[in-house]
Amino acid sequence: MVDKAQFSSQFFHPKYWLIWLGVGLMRLTQLLPLSMQMSLGKWIGRLAKTIVGSRVNTAKRNIALCFPHMSATDQAQLLTRNFEETGKAIFDIANAWWWSDAKVQRHMTIKGQQHVEQTIADGQGVILFAVHCLPLEMGARIFGQFQPGIGVYRPHNNPLMEYLQVNGRLRSNKGLVPKRDLRQMVRSLRNPDVIWYTADQDFGRSSAVFIPFYDVAEAATITGATTLARLGKAKVLPFVVERNADDNGYTIEILPPLENFPGDNEVEDAIRGNKIIESIIDRNRAQYMWLHRRFKTRPDRDDPSLYK
Repeated sequence: MVDKAQFSSQFFHPKYWLIWLGVGLMRLTQLLPLSMQMSLGKWIGRLAKTIVGSRVNTAKRNIALCFPHMSATDQAQLLTRNFEETGKAIFDIANAWWWSDAKVQRHMTIKGQQHVEQTIADGQGVILFAVHCLPLEMGARIFGQFQPGIGVYRPHNNPLMEYLQVNGRLRSNKGLVPKRDLRQMVRSLRNPDVIWYTADQDFGRSSAVFIPFYDVAEAATITGATTLARLGKAKVLPFVVERNADDNGYTIEILPPLENFPGDNEVEDAIRGNKIIESIIDRNRAQYMWLHRRFKTRPDRDDPSLYK
């Protein structure tokens, strides 16, 4: 488990100067009020939509696949709003990594924390069943104000970016566990502790089942929640985070533990999980990460791509 960000003198090398410049600019934005950050982020998102064609096509295709009965006009509006929200997410990450606890607390609302506290008091670990919504980084920081847990993450290939993300995420977590380290996740849950878990992206064919996700009949879906809950003797609690409609704060909500989970069949558990994911996304569709190629893995390797 990673519990400390390791700084290295190699980070002074010129190849990292552009990253440091970006960090410096983002730190300067910490001087701006949140509403101004969000206005700037909205503009950045609109600009990005005009220059990142492949990502636009991916998000557009995902929306069309998931909501085929939505009118073309409504799909286009959702796409535009999604890019605006994506631009704002740049500042969500910066705020999550660099705001003081006092500033976080001035901009946060927490609902349902009693469900976490009771589960831990009962001697069981907590699996926060989250989705890749755009303000997720800030959601973790807010959650850490009352119950720091264990973050599950993908280590970054760039050493400096790895240092920055570990340093930032340890503001709200006791430690970080690479997403493939199942043994450490189970150990943490039996402690008991809290870990984050997401099952809403396409992680490939390994350990995946092909089940419905919105109107896509066969979406590759991992079944790790069942395994973790069973081995870790833990409860699964759906987790929701939203940037407030007025762009002046954030709200997280932890829902009650799922009953009869895990069940007798991991496929049925995964189907149930996808329904929960859909219900969370539906709370604010524009704030979901539609830019990920959610349906890139097909049931048959010879099946045509849904993105062509």
